[in-house]
Amino acid sequence: MAIAKKAVVWGLFAAGGTLTSFVFPALIALFLLIATGNVPEGLQFDQIRTFAVSWLGKACLFIVLFLSVWHAAHRLRVVAHDFGIRKDALVANAVYTIAAIGSVLAAFYLLMIG
Repeated sequence: MAIAKKAVVWGLFAAGGTLTSFVFPALIALFLLIATGNVPEGLQFDQIRTFAVSWLGKACLFIVLFLSVWHAAHRLRVVAHDFGIRKDALVANAVYTIAAIGSVLAAFYLLMIG
């Protein structure tokens, strides 16, 4: 029996879309607060850095970045098809390779924080 790769890709796409739709609006609101100088007490740079250097923080950040990159990769594959690019295997290999590289770079840079 062949392994269904499509289910894995769709799973990452769905999880990434769901997580991204919840996390990114909160991040946008946070960055708007920071840009206007209205930073809440618990969201100072020192508190956020303390979270980011912990293993739990690194794991949470990696999951958000990993799923968002894979969601974007699959979305780009679908957009390429909508624009009439019919070389699906080439597009799939390109966007998923970029997503894999992005995931590895995210892990590398998160491990370098500290």
